[in-house]
Amino acid sequence: MKGRVLVVAGSDSGGGAGIQADIKAITALGGFAMTAVSALTAQNTLGVQEVFAVPVEFVTRQMLCVLDDLGADAFKSGMLDRADIIRAVASVIRARPDIPYVLDPVMVAKGGSRLLQDNAVDTLKRDLLPLATLLTPNLPEAEVLVGRPIRNVDDMRRAAMELRGAGARAVLLKGGHLEGDVLTDVLVSESGTELFAGARLQTRHTHGTGCTLASAIATGLAQGMGLHDSVVRARTYLRAAIAAAPGYGAGAGPLDHGVTMRPDILP
Repeated sequence: MKGRVLVVAGSDSGGGAGIQADIKAITALGGFAMTAVSALTAQNTLGVQEVFAVPVEFVTRQMLCVLDDLGADAFKSGMLDRADIIRAVASVIRARPDIPYVLDPVMVAKGGSRLLQDNAVDTLKRDLLPLATLLTPNLPEAEVLVGRPIRNVDDMRRAAMELRGAGARAVLLKGGHLEGDVLTDVLVSESGTELFAGARLQTRHTHGTGCTLASAIATGLAQGMGLHDSVVRARTYLRAAIAAAPGYGAGAGPLDHGVTMRPDILP
């Protein structure tokens, strides 16, 4: 077991996304997951039914007690639903600039429920985005962050470059919401722009894909891998986990995070 990843995110009672997906993905890739729960949700594959806020002081306390004892090799954040939570998390991460940080700007659940308050978007852009080693928005999230529609891969390139210009050291803009049989992600970093394209898997079992990908990348960074290699391995893992989904639930079902237990899945 190598690579300590401290995740700050919400809990998903259905087990497919949020903290639960983060822990599973990190463990599946040989890392050690530690958590600070930012919110509790009552949800299943059909959607979020209720959100219970965790006091901001307790979120900070969770982070600091972990760091003071166990330490961390990477940070990853997911659902941070309020401006005060965002400011608190930013304060802890800002004090540790040498630790890589993957920011997944979770805004809307798969079923459509808002997971980030409207008045917190500017706080996220101002306080967290400039701290990110990697920002991993999907298309709807990127559209909120840049303030315009994103309709094709060229739009994705421009948006990713703009978000990197806003302070993130690298941006992986995920193209799953574009129509078509080919799914393309765009990575913009100091090395330039790189496209990752592959055939779309036709399945409804995609709950927690964003959480899983971001945590898988954070695990690679925590283990000393470069950004490119971390992204490649994470995408390979995610695709395998989607393909092996167990078929649970009546809505957007969970992935098989334990797919690495099968031989010859990952390079």
